Amino acid sequence: MGMRWCSTVSEKRALDEAAREACATLRGDLAGERAHLVIAFVSEHHRTAYRELAPLLAAELGGALLIGCTARSVIGGGREIEDSPALSLTAATLPGVELTPFYLDVEQIPEPGAPAADWARACGLGTGADAHFLLLADPFSFDVERLIRGLDGAFPASKKLGGVASGGRTPGDNALYLGNRVHRAGLVGVALAGDIELDTIVAQGCRPIGMPLFVTRCRENVLQELDGRPALEVLQELYETLSPDDQDLCGGSLFLGIEMKGAQGEYQQGDFLIRNLLGSDPDVGTLTIGAVLRPLQVVQFHLRDARTSAEDLERRLAVYGHERDAAAARGAVLFSCLGRGAHLYGRPNHDSEVLKRHLGDVALGGFFCNGEIGPVQGTTFLHGYTSAFGIFRERRAARTPRGRA
Repeated sequence: MGMRWCSTVSEKRALDEAAREACATLRGDLAGERAHLVIAFVSEHHRTAYRELAPLLAAELGGALLIGCTARSVIGGGREIEDSPALSLTAATLPGVELTPFYLDVEQIPEPGAPAADWARACGLGTGADAHFLLLADPFSFDVERLIRGLDGAFPASKKLGGVASGGRTPGDNALYLGNRVHRAGLVGVALAGDIELDTIVAQGCRPIGMPLFVTRCRENVLQELDGRPALEVLQELYETLSPDDQDLCGGSLFLGIEMKGAQGEYQQGDFLIRNLLGSDPDVGTLTIGAVLRPLQVVQFHLRDARTSAEDLERRLAVYGHERDAAAARGAVLFSCLGRGAHLYGRPNHDSEVLKRHLGDVALGGFFCNGEIGPVQGTTFLHGYTSAFGIFRERRAARTPRGRA
């Protein structure tokens, strides 16, 4: 038998009842096959029972590797359940796939510049391993950006995808699940190698305004000059040219896009990494950006709204469906920002329904994150306001994995 994915969500208000209901659905969908991987997302409404989930799932779906975390809102069975009690479970049978689970706390992240062998060892892998990564992190205790920079250096051909837990408001509130362990800090991950491919789609959902500009003076994340003029002055001048609707959006949906590839002759939507504007200093005309800048980088201001986000996702999934055989997709995960969903679109299930239109009734699970991990033009970043999809299909690798964790 080949790879099989299935996903469901239970809205039972008691976690034990939710787990039993969801597991019964999965067993039926698996038609007697044993799940090798279970991905779980549990809403914050079940916080008093977080520790019960791992043994519940072990009893119901014994032998599967569990990875998951807590969330404010979850996605399961292609549905987005926001701000109410829910448990999302996604299960996969993965013949020919080797699963390597790993846990890291911040002290176990290799030092910047460490050799690839150190990064491989931290993840329980051999140097030069050919694997993709699912990553789930606690927002209060782990340096995600340092980790993904290191993984990109050690495993440049691998895809890294995941999210930052959103089920806790203070340190120690979140739960991260890996196997039969429940962690209250750090990061849990699983490397998937063998007969599996992971395609990623990161929809940043912003449209450019104004023209691309050169950073002519900056200090770390403080943008001082654009094209030789004070950055705030340039932004104020741009604001005056915008329509009233776009001026209103500037109040809470204005971002800076930073070029991903140098030496381009022209720039279009999607060529930029979107970063927050954190503040301004009118006395000196500077802007503070949620990223470290370099002189002579090309940047462009962007706006985000529901229409742009919807169009961006439609376009990216249409391109994917044109370039890939949609029927080859076996399962999918979605890591979406807390600022999307019904909050952005005015109705639930928007992004899940777009995926279904383009890929059919593929199993889809996920959650709404405090930050989304995914690649843009070959480099992995920690994003905000994005929807990061992972689409799994069979690789048909010639080699046989050594075993399964």
